[in-house]
Amino acid sequence: MRRPQRTLRGRLALMALITGAVWVAVLTAAFNLALDKRLHEQADEVLRTRAEAVATTVEARPDGRLVVHEPAQDQALDSGVWIYQGRRIKEGPPGAPAALQQRADQLAGRHEVFTDVSVGADGGPGATRLYALPVPAASGPGQAGTVVASVSLDPYRSTADTALAGSLALAVLLLGTVYLLTRLVVRRALRPVAEMSDQATRWSEAGAPERFGAAGRPAELAAFATSLDALLDRLAAVLRHEQHQAAALSHELRTPLARIIAETEWLARRPRTAAEQDLSHGTIAHSAATMRQICDVLLSEARTRGTLTPGSCRFPALAEELARRLAADHPGAPAVAVTGDPVTVGVPAAVAEQILMPLLDNARRYAAHTVTLHCTADAVRVTLYVGDDGPGVPEEFRGALFEPGRRADPGDGHDGAGLGLALARRLARAAGGDLTLAAAGPGARFAVTLPGG
Repeated sequence: MRRPQRTLRGRLALMALITGAVWVAVLTAAFNLALDKRLHEQADEVLRTRAEAVATTVEARPDGRLVVHEPAQDQALDSGVWIYQGRRIKEGPPGAPAALQQRADQLAGRHEVFTDVSVGADGGPGATRLYALPVPAASGPGQAGTVVASVSLDPYRSTADTALAGSLALAVLLLGTVYLLTRLVVRRALRPVAEMSDQATRWSEAGAPERFGAAGRPAELAAFATSLDALLDRLAAVLRHEQHQAAALSHELRTPLARIIAETEWLARRPRTAAEQDLSHGTIAHSAATMRQICDVLLSEARTRGTLTPGSCRFPALAEELARRLAADHPGAPAVAVTGDPVTVGVPAAVAEQILMPLLDNARRYAAHTVTLHCTADAVRVTLYVGDDGPGVPEEFRGALFEPGRRADPGDGHDGAGLGLALARRLARAAGGDLTLAAAGPGARFAVTLPGG
C-alpha cells in the first residue's frame, strides 16, 4: 500500500502541534500542582482556625483539669473535633468512624502536627485530614491537653479533579485550534509559492517570455521569484540553443540523405556503366559517412553533457599521441609540431582528445605546410594553442564561427558537418575552461584554456 506523500504544510503543522503540546503539558502540570498545593494549604488553614476556635473554649486549671466552656450553638465547633485531657478523651464527635477515632487518639498528647487518614468523615471511602493543637498547662511549660480537629478532603480533591479534567479538555481544544490555525496560515502563506511554481512550469513548457519579477513581493517571495526567473532564463537559453542545434543538424542531415536517395533512385531506374556505378557507390558511401559523423558528434555531446568524470592527463604525451594518430589516418596531411613544457591538464584524456581533435582536424584540412600544437601554463590554468598556416578565418564569419552547422565556405571541397568547433567549445566550457579564436590570419590559431592538474 502506497504511503501518502507528506507535505510541508503538514510537517509545519505537526511541529507546531508537538511544540504546543509540550508547552501545554508543562503549563497544565504546573497549574494542577500549584492548585493541589493551594487546596492543601486551605484545608490546613481551616483545621488550624477550627482548632484554635475550640481551644479558646478550653480552660486549663492549676490542678491539671480541663474545663470546657460550652458556647451557644457550638455544633459547628464540635463537628469533627476531639478534646483530650492528657491522653484521655474529654469530648468528641458522636459516631465517629473507628479508623478516624483511632488516629485522633494517637494524636492526643502530641505537639502541633497534621496527618491524613484514608477514610471519609462518614466512614465511607474518602480522605480526612487531622490537626492536633496542644493546650498549654495553667502553670509551667507542660501540656494540659490536646484539641484534634478534622476536615474531609473530598471536596478539595473533587475541586482538583474537576480542575484537572477542565485543564485537559482546554489543552486538547487549544492544541486542536493551534493545529488547524497553523495549517490554515501555512496554506495561505505557501499558496503564492504553489501558484508561482505552477506558472513557472507552464511558462517553461511553452517557452513563454513572461517573468515574475521581485517588485511588490515579500522578501522571501522576491528571492524565490528571482531564482525562478533565473531558472526560466536558463531554460529558455537552453531551449533556443537546442532548437537552433536541431535545425542545423536537420539541415546537415538532409543534404547527405538526399544524395543517398537520389543516387539510389538513379541506380534503380536505368542501367549504368561500371564507372557510373562506382561513382554512385562512392557518393552514397561519402554521404553515409557524413551522416555518421553528424550522429557521432551529437551522441558525443549528449554523453559529455553535465558533470565530467574527474581525471587528468599529461602534455605533451597526449599531444604526441594525437599527432601520431592524425598522421596515420591522413598520411598526406602536414605534420603536427608539438611544443611546450610538460604540464598536467586537469581533465581526462578522453575529454581533452574530444576538444583538440576537431581543431587539429580543421587545421589539417586548411593548413598549407604546418600545423602547430603549443602549450603554456600558469598556477591554475593550462592553455593549448592549435594553429595552421592556411587561409585563416574570414572576418565576416568570425561571429558565427562556433555556431553548430556553420561553415565559412561549404563549397570549399573539404568534408565536415560544421559541428566540431561548437562541440569542442561546449566540452571546454563544461570542463571549466573555454575555446576562443586567438588570432586571425595568416592562418588560424585557436586557444583552449583548461584547468591545471
